[in-house]
Amino acid sequence: MDIAIFSPSGLFGEDDNPTREEDADSQESYVERKHQFPGMELIVREFSFHQLNANLLWPGTFSFAEWLVQHRSCIEGRRAIELGSGTGALAIFLRKSYNLDITTSDYDDHEIEKNIAHNCQANEIPVIPHIKHTWGNKFPNSDPDWDLIIASDILLYVKQYANLIQTISFLLKCYKPRHSRVVSPTGNDESHVLPQPAFLMSWRRRIGKEDESLFFNGCEKAGLKVKHIGSRVYCINPIENEISETKP
Repeated sequence: MDIAIFSPSGLFGEDDNPTREEDADSQESYVERKHQFPGMELIVREFSFHQLNANLLWPGTFSFAEWLVQHRSCIEGRRAIELGSGTGALAIFLRKSYNLDITTSDYDDHEIEKNIAHNCQANEIPVIPHIKHTWGNKFPNSDPDWDLIIASDILLYVKQYANLIQTISFLLKCYKPRHSRVVSPTGNDESHVLPQPAFLMSWRRRIGKEDESLFFNGCEKAGLKVKHIGSRVYCINPIENEISETKP
């Protein structure tokens, strides 16, 4: 039975003739599809099933890719890490489009890492660095130096919100910039002034207003500022950074 992949407004989507395969070593079964991203087509191998929903592309991936194209100054010159990378498609798109310095990350699962590496090779780019990390656990890198964190459609499991916020807080608050700066819009870019560091998050999966508020309130209690910057894209950054930057 085919897996349905949805894309916003029908602008981007998947190949009608997916290729199916099975990994003899892991006994995992996959579906390989061609997906349309802004300005390019990507070959993406997806799990036929994965217990943590790292198996396929969610609608937020496509809409977030389009938003980032329209606001490219938000990512230019950044060193980024993606949370909940899944297939790695968004990171691959950003590497191919803008040569973005990006690291993927997802649940501590070897098959996810292996599949992202496969998708990098299928799209003719070097394998993107990957970090296996389960939200809420000790982060493998004790001195994170990513000034941009991105994610799409990761608010599915309400029970994981506290763990997710813990990971986001660690990455944002433990970042040590060499100098304080913001990324300003350039040219005709419809961009926003983005703090350093920042967490950019987008989603298209429907969640209840109560669940949405639970996540955002949790962020604020953790000392993080939440700002909606359009098209269901949110910028989250440490409040303490803003206070220190306003002091003379």
